[in-house]
Amino acid sequence: MGYGLRKLGGRPTGAVVTEGTGQQVASTAGDAATQAAVRLGFTSGQVVQEFGYDDDVDSDLRAAVEQATGNDLVDEQYDDVTDGVIIWWRDDDGDLTDALVDAQTVLDDGGIIWVLTPKAGRGGHIDHGEIEEAATTAGLHATSTFAIASDWSATRLGNRGRGK
Repeated sequence: MGYGLRKLGGRPTGAVVTEGTGQQVASTAGDAATQAAVRLGFTSGQVVQEFGYDDDVDSDLRAAVEQATGNDLVDEQYDDVTDGVIIWWRDDDGDLTDALVDAQTVLDDGGIIWVLTPKAGRGGHIDHGEIEEAATTAGLHATSTFAIASDWSATRLGNRGRGK
């Protein structure tokens, strides 16, 4: 795994609690994250594997994905079948092709892979062409890209269809 895995641990779980009241409070950011998680297409009961976690990820989006699936995100070391993958990727993270190949190792047929990258103009941004090139080399193709959070864009990758 020579693509520069980021350290896991101390990951936030995402609930916003009002000091001393024990009440959970929904925020505009949380609502936006919930809508973003819906756009990613994850559903209840799915297991989603996360690569590239670091302190710059969008914790509201992570929490919304966990809420949508009803499961904690699993890390790179998870070795059972997964339904989807989220890869947080930055310019200095190494070889994206290697990460995509690793992400497919335990991914169920038809599973969803999302590559989340910093938006243009932000540190760590990578050109969409680099994602497409890495995807093609890994036997995938980019199907859609859109803004997913204030600092992140999401690119969905799918398996290449078999020729008829």
